[in-house]
Amino acid sequence: MLASRSPALRLGAWLLLLLLLPPRLARAEGAAPIAITCFTRGLDIRKEKADVLCPGGCSLEEFSVFGNIVYASVSSICGAAVHRGVIGTSGGPVRVYSLPGRDNYSSVEANGIQSQMLSRWSSSFTVTSKRLKKTPEKKSGNKDCKADIAFLIDGSFNIGQRRFNLQKNFVGKVALMLGIGTEGPHVGLVQASEHPKIEFYLKNFTSAKDVLFAIKEVGFRGGNSNTGKALKHTAQKFFTADAGVRKGIPKVVVVFIDGWPSDDIEEAGIVAREFGVNVFIVSVAKPIPEELGMVQDVAFVDKAVCRNNGFFSYHMPNWFGTTKYVKPLVQKLCTHEQMMCSKTCYNSVNIAFLIDGSSSVGDSNFRLMLEFVSNIAKTFEISDIGAKIAAVQFTYDQRTEMSFTDYDTKENVLAVLANIRYMSGGTATGDAISFTVRNVFGPVRGSPNKNFLVIVTDGQSYDDVRGPAAAAHDAGITIFSVGVAWAPLDDLKDMASKPKESHAFFTREFTGLEPIVSDVIRGICRDFLESQQ
Repeated sequence: MLASRSPALRLGAWLLLLLLLPPRLARAEGAAPIAITCFTRGLDIRKEKADVLCPGGCSLEEFSVFGNIVYASVSSICGAAVHRGVIGTSGGPVRVYSLPGRDNYSSVEANGIQSQMLSRWSSSFTVTSKRLKKTPEKKSGNKDCKADIAFLIDGSFNIGQRRFNLQKNFVGKVALMLGIGTEGPHVGLVQASEHPKIEFYLKNFTSAKDVLFAIKEVGFRGGNSNTGKALKHTAQKFFTADAGVRKGIPKVVVVFIDGWPSDDIEEAGIVAREFGVNVFIVSVAKPIPEELGMVQDVAFVDKAVCRNNGFFSYHMPNWFGTTKYVKPLVQKLCTHEQMMCSKTCYNSVNIAFLIDGSSSVGDSNFRLMLEFVSNIAKTFEISDIGAKIAAVQFTYDQRTEMSFTDYDTKENVLAVLANIRYMSGGTATGDAISFTVRNVFGPVRGSPNKNFLVIVTDGQSYDDVRGPAAAAHDAGITIFSVGVAWAPLDDLKDMASKPKESHAFFTREFTGLEPIVSDVIRGICRDFLESQQ
């Protein structure tokens, strides 16, 4: 519902104008600024980020603006830009960023415009000057504290409105001390309640001033404290490239819990670790003895944090006098060498594929083997600082199709795999394992990534596989063996790492390889996580 001091007639005219405005505008990234009118709204711009050009001569009385810093998308873009001080009445270029919808857009008078209150709207936006380099707030930030941080605040009825505001004040102090900037830490905010809500993303604000205003404008939602649900949502949806996550920067979520969570948080902690997110728990006002019966798991903190070593948990007795707790928490968040969960099975593995190119396979089935290999490879975060992929084809001879250092993009790796030429010949799997250990894994000895070898074969080897496989195991290489058609089960088990039943797979038909893809991926992630304990 709209709240305004304007007469009802003016409000009615404004709503009528909404129906008469032109359809949404769209423009390719990098194009010239879109020329808009005084009445163009945020919802008329389809892009997540767009450069527009506001005309001069707009009357301040004609602008309809809802909110402050973060504006409801029904607001005039140019009006919001004037309200925020990005441009004056003479117009000029403005950069528009789309944001999620929210509750409680505030009414603030600024630069001659009285913005209006709005209880709720489905989408929002904010505005900045297009000439960012001239904006003094766009500082490089604390370069010694590079981290992408999500503050997951408690917005449940358990905390209540008053303590919710105290919580926001504390988060604001932490954000300020972090030294937010383009080359320093970036922060976003998620509110946990009945249903989690991302209030703003990492990419939305890169200055402390803007972050503080955005935190101040977050409204209390209420409901149950479904912290586990919110943590899982944050791990899966918040930390994406589109949302502003930077390559090679630690991903951190700071979870604030007032009392205890009302759902299971252990599974969410596992999901967060799988996604490479370092979970910190800031607990406030632990449950008293009379309340312990209401807590699903009294050890919820230990099960949710990145590591149960004391570093990732932090306790405050209450929300009063919390200033003294700000600096110690910031110091933890900036200690990158302790961020042990930044490494995941998706970004910290070397995976070599040993592919049978013998005559019994045939060209069409060989293509199915390559599809199998590609479907595994594409799951991982291949980059110069991430996962590495290598491939060797073997018959009696061996041919390195791709070493770990040849390609560092997923597109290039998949292109090479798709274009491997079928060799045809005999089957000497043992020699091929020794060749791969020596020539593929040897050059990356000392790599921080965990090493895996996936062998795909359709028949019995003419040489011994047990000795070469044991040497590979001794070298720290985990082997998954995948057999098709005539591949003997004994050979598969001899090659596979322990436990054999979870590292050796067999299918009668080449078309049966596809269901094994997920088994191998899960196995790699399971082994990786166990190696990190």
